[in-house]
Amino acid sequence: MAEWIQSIGKITVPTPLPIGDVNLYLLKGDTLTLVDAGIKTEAAWTVFKQELKQLGYLPSDIEQVVLTHHHTDHVGFLDYMPNVKIYGHEYGRKWIKKDRSFMVETLAFFSKVYKQFGIPKKYDEGFSEFHLLAKLACGNQELTDDLSEGMTIPGHLNWYVIETPGHSQSQLSFYNELEGLLIGGDHILASMLSIPVLEPPLDVEKDRPMSQIDYLHSLKKVKQLPLDIVFTGHGPEVKQVHALIDRRLTRFHEFAMNIKDELMNHPMTVFELCKSIFPKAYEKNISMTISQTVGYLDYLHSLGEVQIMDEHDIQYFVRSNKG
Repeated sequence: MAEWIQSIGKITVPTPLPIGDVNLYLLKGDTLTLVDAGIKTEAAWTVFKQELKQLGYLPSDIEQVVLTHHHTDHVGFLDYMPNVKIYGHEYGRKWIKKDRSFMVETLAFFSKVYKQFGIPKKYDEGFSEFHLLAKLACGNQELTDDLSEGMTIPGHLNWYVIETPGHSQSQLSFYNELEGLLIGGDHILASMLSIPVLEPPLDVEKDRPMSQIDYLHSLKKVKQLPLDIVFTGHGPEVKQVHALIDRRLTRFHEFAMNIKDELMNHPMTVFELCKSIFPKAYEKNISMTISQTVGYLDYLHSLGEVQIMDEHDIQYFVRSNKG
């Protein structure tokens, strides 16, 4: 059920994805603003209209949409609101528009890294998941303008933009210092881990982003803010965010160091390690389990705990001598 929490209207709509319901937020001000835009299903849109009405508005009242990030479950309603202005991080621009060149670039990226990671060709079927999620996202929309660090949400001078890449390279959080509030999208979730997702670089000529390294830096960045409540993309609000961040950082490091032991006897590809870490889950969700595995390896490599060997365009990871 929709509700006002302090100055924020919270709306929750269903998704067909494993993560479940997604939260959207309404901000009143000089411009009526929706933060995030659900998923493109009729069921979600119907619930959204009902919940929005409980807050006293119709979809036609919304003047702009501000995106925490470009993922499917956060952009879908843009097709149902063709006249709104759309703001988000520049990285999300290609994902919102989704023209043919973007699709070609993205599939080429995943084909290359899947080969590097030693993933058998049969798992190229995982690319079909990319196409499915693309269908559930919005159509060929355009960002009205980019948002970046230090800017404010148009029409809301108390809400500042903070870049928090990790879960997505386009991930933004919105901070209201006066009220001690943060709308964090999927950056911080109360009851589940936020997975830093493997994504192509903004510039296709550059190396892939180290999503997990970015995510850890973004967590530490948010920890410096005086916060009372974090409004999340999924699930309940977080009210003791600093303690939660400390737990997440500690547990991630401990698990990464345990994973290092998997590499004790012989070098392993990303795929081999993924199967070892996620023996039941990897076939059901190859993209997410690979993203998590790569994250652990990137982190261990940044600490000098593992080394990378290239052989026939395939990467192998091995414990370093210091380990």
